Amino acid sequence: MNSFIYIPDDSDFTIYNLPFGIFQKENYFAACTRIGDTVIDLYQCMSTSVFKDIHLEESVLCQRYLNDFIALGKPVTSKVRLILQDALLIGGFFDNDMFKGAGIFIPADDVNMVLPIQIGDYTDFYSSKEHATNVGIMFRDPANALLPNWLHLPVGYHGRASSIVPSGVPIRRPSGQTMADGSVKPDFGPTKQLDFELEMGFVIGKNTEMGQSISTAQAEDYIFGLMLFNDWSARDIQRWEYVPLGPFLAKNFASTISPWIVTLEALELFKIPGPLQEPEVLPYLTYKGPKNYDIHLSVDIVTEQGHEKRVSTSNFKYMYWNMCQQLAHHTVNGCNVRIGDLMASGTISGPTSDSYGSMLEICWKGTKPVQMPDGTERKFINDGDTVSMRGWCEKDDIRIGFGPCDAQVKR
Repeated sequence: MNSFIYIPDDSDFTIYNLPFGIFQKENYFAACTRIGDTVIDLYQCMSTSVFKDIHLEESVLCQRYLNDFIALGKPVTSKVRLILQDALLIGGFFDNDMFKGAGIFIPADDVNMVLPIQIGDYTDFYSSKEHATNVGIMFRDPANALLPNWLHLPVGYHGRASSIVPSGVPIRRPSGQTMADGSVKPDFGPTKQLDFELEMGFVIGKNTEMGQSISTAQAEDYIFGLMLFNDWSARDIQRWEYVPLGPFLAKNFASTISPWIVTLEALELFKIPGPLQEPEVLPYLTYKGPKNYDIHLSVDIVTEQGHEKRVSTSNFKYMYWNMCQQLAHHTVNGCNVRIGDLMASGTISGPTSDSYGSMLEICWKGTKPVQMPDGTERKFINDGDTVSMRGWCEKDDIRIGFGPCDAQVKR
């Protein structure tokens, strides 16, 4: 498929992708998609007859969030994407000079991408076996790195939705209590061990009622799409506060997401089998068919002066517990979910040190610092540093990506 719009060779936004987002231009917000370096204003598309074959209210496309659009259901949202795909082809509906000045096509640099969904609740999982094993080796008994429950259920905790921000919003270094080794009382101050966590997030696309559960077979119907996710962490604060109930101030200060939601339909080509799960899981966690995704991931640290170092090259395929299992477990007790809820995978680490998904692992608790191009070193993230995450899929000359997930750390 070839579009009449120019698409750079390494673009995340090919004709095969067409993710959904919300852009802002002054006081105007609208639903949009993107192809190459061009943003497509979906609200302005309504002034044409491109969507004449589906029932689509204009007001749904001119809102601050995508929640009402997602609520139309996949039969509608998927058809919107397919109609746009056809319309953007050479010879398609929009391949006409009459649309050039209609406000439909906007250079990506001329708009500000904002948080695309109103997030009611956010859950973070802990589903990478390699990550959980590494943390267990560092902080517990290396011979028993995984806790007894880890191989039987997708461990998770409820996080803070209010501090999730889109790519480009700076992050402030958090303060909290820490307890140094050998001390008898805690100190208070800015974290000295600010870390990133490389994750993927998935967006809930259908509501459930209290008491209703979602099976692994149903789960994909309830997942609208995926986003890149950086779950910022303050390791020294976390180490002191997390027993017995888990992280609190170490996590709730900020999370960064990419502003584009890539639909499950766009990612269908990249589904692959997951790792063998032993021991055998309980019946409600069993599933059929491939449920993992071959999504390449990278993390770069960019200094305030612009010196850049790649510190991780990982892949979403390494996840032990897949999204369908996570959602089935989340709702097996009757917990209801709502459109716009966000669930994150947990840190994605692979089997080798260059595929670890956090500085805690990459630098192994600070014992193996990363050497930066300017001669400095990093054990964790410094003030002024930007953490830059990317995710993309490639197969049979088809490329689909997630756009930027970047944030600079401020004092």
